[in-house]
Amino acid sequence: MDFSVIIPARYASARLPGKPLKNIHGKTLIEHTYSNAILSAAKRVIIATDDERISDVAKAFGAEVCLTSNSHISGTSRIAEAVEILGFANDEIIVNVQGDEPMLSPAVIDQVAINLDKSKMDMATLCEQIETEDLYFDPNCVKVVYNMRGKAMYFSRSPIPAFRNAQELDLGLCFRHIGIYAYRAGFLSQYAQLSSSRLEGAEKLEQLTILNEGFDIHVAPTCGPTGFGVDTQHDLDKVIKELKNG
Repeated sequence: MDFSVIIPARYASARLPGKPLKNIHGKTLIEHTYSNAILSAAKRVIIATDDERISDVAKAFGAEVCLTSNSHISGTSRIAEAVEILGFANDEIIVNVQGDEPMLSPAVIDQVAINLDKSKMDMATLCEQIETEDLYFDPNCVKVVYNMRGKAMYFSRSPIPAFRNAQELDLGLCFRHIGIYAYRAGFLSQYAQLSSSRLEGAEKLEQLTILNEGFDIHVAPTCGPTGFGVDTQHDLDKVIKELKNG
């Protein structure tokens, strides 16, 4: 089974402007993400961006770059344009490794591609057990609930599942979503035609439009470490500390 990785990256992050180019021990955040991706089984790794600064840096460390529109409101939308520009066949598997995941294990990238292929669902993603109540209640931590078939039921920034009796909080039922997706190129063409749902507008989670349209998303616990995604300066500081210690 072959697959390609596309890494969407934008400069104008609301919570941390210029995020892909932030320095982490001598390398930009986007280079750390790319360096992990090329250790996966992907036959091709591409950075999709609308910003010349990111493009120039990426080309300098040897990455293939696809320049896209600056009008995209989600990483999946940006990847859909890149897939069209690059001419991928409809049945080719694309893994979306978000540009702000600099600690993602290459094995995890392989896992989500394999899960898509085996599940026959429209899309695949991953999750991790939530281990602390602070993380469960953190709105920056996206939670996911999925059924016994691995089919996603809902994603939210709110604490889900919600426990009617707070004393019965069971973190064994609580999972945080990991920002990695796999889909076929043909599905991305369909996605590009969708209008953002009101649920996506409320939660600012692109996967909610996909669920709202009736598509199936496969979810499974990760097979390896994912570290920390970077949304804020606090997240960046944690990654800098972790990678120094590592």
